[in-house]
Formats: sequence, structure tokens, C-alpha cells
Amino acid sequence: MQDIERRLAEVGPRLKQLRKERGTTLSALSEATGISASTLSRLESGSRKATLELLLTLSEAHQVPLDELVGEPEPSDPRIRMKPQKFGRFTAWPLSAQPGQPQAFKLLIPVEDIEPVQRTHEGYEWMYVLSGRLRAVLGDRDFTMGPGEAAEFDTRVPHWFGSAGPGPVELLVLFGKQGERAHLRAKSK
Repeated sequence: MQDIERRLAEVGPRLKQLRKERGTTLSALSEATGISASTLSRLESGSRKATLELLLTLSEAHQVPLDELVGEPEPSDPRIRMKPQKFGRFTAWPLSAQPGQPQAFKLLIPVEDIEPVQRTHEGYEWMYVLSGRLRAVLGDRDFTMGPGEAAEFDTRVPHWFGSAGPGPVELLVLFGKQGERAHLRAKSK
């Protein structure tokens, strides 16, 4: 609400500046728009709030878009402030701010000398290795993935991930609800 009040308060000075830039008098603008000179003066001084009807008329008279008169709202900050979270052995940075599915994460898996313990849960996962070597155990399959490799799987399949060494592994993960697969679009030739 404060943003709306601030923007409304800026309309008058903006109207006055626009009129002066065009070298137009209040009486000439009044004649061109059919809005009385006293109403125009009160709009410019801020003692009268502009209605949509008045703003549309003035926008047309000055030949400027309406948002130039009322001031376009500031776009919200699209950046996602990543704060690491610990999930067992993993450190995860959320990459999606919106609730719901799918969710995106950057994961860091440290080097550990542990025996794989497979787990299952509802969902579908897509992963992409950024750096390091990832050991993936999916059911009875045990394989290693390197940078630039991707995999996707139903998380009801028993699975475990770890670093295949010599350092940690960094990966991007998209996690969606059961049956939801990642769909990547490629340009057609």
C-alpha cells in the first residue's frame, strides 16, 4: 500500500515536468484536454488525486504511455538468496524460491568412506554432475558419473549417492512429485 501511495504522490510532479518539457501552458493543456486549468493545477500540486479518466486523457494529450505518468512499479528482485542447509551427509542450496514442485537444489557431497545404504521415498529426481565424480547406486546398478553427465530416476527405486573421490562432488538436482519427469526442450533444426 505504501508503494501505491508513493507512486500516486509522484504523479503531480511528473505531470508538471512533462507539461513544462513540452513548453505547454496550463490553459493550452486545458483547451486540448477539456480538463479545467484549476483541476490541472491541483493535479500537478498534488492537492487532487488523479483518476484513471484524467490520466488517460493526459496520457493521450502528451502522447506518452500511461505507465510513464504513474511510474512503473519496481520489479521484484528475481535473485534467489541461497542459504546452505545440511541434509544428513549433503549440503544443499535451494535454487527455487517458489513452493511446490519441482524443486531445484545444488548439492555438495563430501568424500566419505562409508558403505552405501540405499533409501526410497516418493518422487522423481533428475541430477546433473557439475564437478567431481559421483558414485550412484540405483537398485542393483552401481556406476560412476563425471562432470556433464545427467541421470533421472523414480525415487521409489532404492538409491544412494556419494563421492567417488578424490574430492567432493557438486551436482544440480531437480526433485518433483511422483511420476513427474524433467522435460528439457531442445531447439529443433
